[in-house]
Amino acid sequence: MELWEAIVLGIIQGLTEFLPVSSSGHLEIANALFGIHESNNLAFTVAVHGATVLSTIVVFWREIGQLLSGLFRFQMNEQTRFLINIGISMIPVLIVGLFFKDSVEALFTSNMTLVGCTLLVTAALLTFSQYAPRRNRMMSPLSALMMGIAQAVAVLPGLSRSGSTISTGLIMGVKPEEVTKFSFLMVLIPILGMNFLSIVSGNFAEGDSVGALNLIAGSVAAFITGTLACKWMIGIVKRGKLIWFALYCLCVGAGALIYSLIH
Repeated sequence: MELWEAIVLGIIQGLTEFLPVSSSGHLEIANALFGIHESNNLAFTVAVHGATVLSTIVVFWREIGQLLSGLFRFQMNEQTRFLINIGISMIPVLIVGLFFKDSVEALFTSNMTLVGCTLLVTAALLTFSQYAPRRNRMMSPLSALMMGIAQAVAVLPGLSRSGSTISTGLIMGVKPEEVTKFSFLMVLIPILGMNFLSIVSGNFAEGDSVGALNLIAGSVAAFITGTLACKWMIGIVKRGKLIWFALYCLCVGAGALIYSLIH
């Protein structure tokens, strides 16, 4: 991997992790175009995902502090209920991680046909949520579970995690600002857990041909663009402008399918 490729991939990860266009799908497309194999790219993937987690913490540091403050009052309050819902949302992805990890990893082979199809599904979800009636409800355990199921299914490359979870929350009638905050915070523990397991298991060092400079450059690029994209996405959901991302996913998905037919 060249330095410029690391920076480009970091920018892609940072932007697409929060925008509802699938970071995994775009990285798969970029890997296919650059000729980068996932097996030689694990350290880089872990590093840039960690960078986007850090950008989430930076953007939501005040909300995270309030949640922890409320939790340590040891009483049932708004913050405690929010964290309970976060716990509920993690159940589906935990099941996928425990029982289907190898099957999921086998899908990350720069399969443009799969990526194209799942990007089209993302476009359909975003379109449906755009026109779903707004009920402005608070987050409930059922809404948290449904968003958790959406997050678990979104491990498929090309199916946007943020797009799937935010669309699901909006369809369930949750307030846009509530669903955006929940969508971005619900992923923190799963990604941190995945990164921790990759490091302690030694997988982080496997195929580590990326180089320290590329890891740093990619991570910095992912952090900066991730911070900007996270703030941008909060405003986009509040204004209900997801339809433009649906059109984008439709175009990129169609392009990926055409690419798979040509190659």
